[in-house]
Amino acid sequence: MSFVRNLWGALPQKATSYGATAVKLASAAPKRPLNIFPSVLQQRFQSTYEFDPALTATTGEDANADDVARLRKLRNIGISAHIDSGKTTCTERILYYTGRIKEIHDVRGRDGVGAKMDSMELEREKGITIQSAATFAKWGDYNINIIDTPGHVDFTIEVERALRVLDGAVMILCAVSGVQSQTITVDRQMRRYNVPRISFINKMDRAGANPFRIIDQIRQKLKLSAAALQIPIGSEDQFQGVVDLVKWKAYYNEGERGETLAIKDIPEELLELATEKRHELIEQLANVDDEIADIYLLEEIPTAEQFMTAIRRSTIALKFSPVLMGSAFKNHGVQPLLDAVINYLPDPTEVTNTALDAANEEKPVDLAPFSNHPFVGLAFKLEEGRYGQLTYMRIYQGTLKKGSFVTNIKTGKKIKVPRLVRMHSEEMEDVDELGAGEIGAIFGVDCASGDTFTDGTLKYSMTSMFVPEPVISLSLAPKGKETPNFSKALNRFQKEDPTFRVHVDKESKETIISGMGELHLDIYVERMKREYNVDCVTGKPQVAFRETIQESSKFNYTHKKQSGGAGQFGRVMGFIEPMTAEEEGGKDTEFDNRVVGGNIPTNFIPACEKGFRDALDKGPLIGHPVNGVRMVLEDGAAHSVDSSELAFRIATRAAFNDAFAKARPVILEPVMNVAITAPIEFQGTVIGGLNKRKGTVVDTEIQEDYFNVTADVALNNMFGYSTELRSATQGKGEFSMEYKDHQPVMPYVQEELVTEYKKKQQQGTK
Repeated sequence: MSFVRNLWGALPQKATSYGATAVKLASAAPKRPLNIFPSVLQQRFQSTYEFDPALTATTGEDANADDVARLRKLRNIGISAHIDSGKTTCTERILYYTGRIKEIHDVRGRDGVGAKMDSMELEREKGITIQSAATFAKWGDYNINIIDTPGHVDFTIEVERALRVLDGAVMILCAVSGVQSQTITVDRQMRRYNVPRISFINKMDRAGANPFRIIDQIRQKLKLSAAALQIPIGSEDQFQGVVDLVKWKAYYNEGERGETLAIKDIPEELLELATEKRHELIEQLANVDDEIADIYLLEEIPTAEQFMTAIRRSTIALKFSPVLMGSAFKNHGVQPLLDAVINYLPDPTEVTNTALDAANEEKPVDLAPFSNHPFVGLAFKLEEGRYGQLTYMRIYQGTLKKGSFVTNIKTGKKIKVPRLVRMHSEEMEDVDELGAGEIGAIFGVDCASGDTFTDGTLKYSMTSMFVPEPVISLSLAPKGKETPNFSKALNRFQKEDPTFRVHVDKESKETIISGMGELHLDIYVERMKREYNVDCVTGKPQVAFRETIQESSKFNYTHKKQSGGAGQFGRVMGFIEPMTAEEEGGKDTEFDNRVVGGNIPTNFIPACEKGFRDALDKGPLIGHPVNGVRMVLEDGAAHSVDSSELAFRIATRAAFNDAFAKARPVILEPVMNVAITAPIEFQGTVIGGLNKRKGTVVDTEIQEDYFNVTADVALNNMFGYSTELRSATQGKGEFSMEYKDHQPVMPYVQEELVTEYKKKQQQGTK
């Protein structure tokens, strides 16, 4: 009752508080519900939208009616989830029911074919998605662009760049495992790019499936307002279909591949549960939507149309996530999911995309998603195709035409578009033009991932995507004689994947590759062998240590060198102090110039900053990069003849190293969030193994015969864990891990690392 009182008390203030955004959403809401059709062959949709002349008030005065109608029937969605939740299987069923493919194949390629979206041979062998794959399909009158993303955290950049360009997403959860570690990561990525999502609880046919427990996890672990739009008919191996709480009908998939959707009355035995869950849906919506709150206070039941418009409004406003359920592998519940994508996820006109205007001090500008505006597009993914570089592009406004000229804002180069295609996994369909809101690909355009293209009349640049820092490194050398293919492969992989880095160690002269995990690097080593015929030998994995300080320290350093003729002189004074990372951008190092009175001439200040940056690249303790330090330059001295940029650069670097040693320096190591699932009888052994690796158990959860444990463990202690877990659980345990943060190493470990580094340096000087 307290909820009702609070809501009633708030009603006078919020009765007219929809605001411009809500009016826009309301104008975009479906005017009548869609029908659900009994067969894939009978997809005759009523139009969800009708073009309203008043719409130009919210979408731009020069909006073309045909263009708005096209955009209203377009959805750009991604399918994301934890490893092995059924993303690719679900996409395979979507493609089958929409008529894009004629046969269904298994993900692991047991029939020798493999899923359509896993086009890479390695993906079919390992049964995982490595690269995100794009396709498009037609559901009734609606066009849907779909990107199937990897679940493994090592390929998180693929999810990152897909969500950067999409308007909506389907978050898939396993009906048994529920919210897992990578689900939390995917949720964080969706929030980062403000992507509305539908939650789909998959694998309802599995033993132990409990969708309502998963919905509680979505609310508690992801802090999302969510409610079921469906309840299951039967459970586990008796799962037959779903009851739609919005339309108040039961849906059964019939036919060999579930291609016929039979609509029947709700079974008697499920009426009580359906009524209870519909009431729960109304309560959850009343918390986030004014219209449903009013209906709830009057103790009425919303109509199907009121339900749908409210769910759509709340989902697009990022206040609510509708939850559907089914079993993609057993062909249940996929057609209602497609209808939900149409009904509840936004079209390109309902999403605000912002660019930075380089011609106007990078002032933010909202883009208008219409084809008659100047062209703006973002290259979000690169691939080496059979015919040269394939560049995936999202068109934000304007039209991209074959043979037209576009300008790369970063380089200023004007480029002709030789070939324009729509992707269907590895297959292509040539097109003459792509309109605003579309996702396609172009051939023969040299650019980097994240470059913005325009028609040359605008200097707009899209905001960049988040790129996580690598956490693990390997030394890499070709077997036998080095060939040009070795460097060619490494250059291509770096261009395709911003989380894959390559550098040559100055001391050992070894080629070092860095990435997001062991699997990430293993895949690239395997691809070098298969795609470039370069067999490689890898060294022992090295973790990405960092160095930092725990307290501030002053410096007063003079660099003096005299050897006949002009000498070198530079004096710097100030202090260094710990610095926490900024919330926006994550910057955690800074050079602050506070010199007054010209004691250090202004033309030498940039040289001082370069000296500081040099010191950050290679820390004094073990030669790893330095994080979390601010250097404040307060004073100094210069000589009229002997001072130079080089002198001040050397002086600043030496001053930093001296102050660093006095500021309680510490080595940081990457700590991983490890999630393990195993049968309950092995719980003691698994937790004992984590303790042996000095892990900190964060959470444990028991689900019937299985238990889940989440722990924080240093990456340096995780090597070889997969073999240990398999042997400890008779092959039944599985784990995933993702980078959490860098934390100080134990004091004895720091001593060992410093001693080892000094020994290497002494050997190098001999």
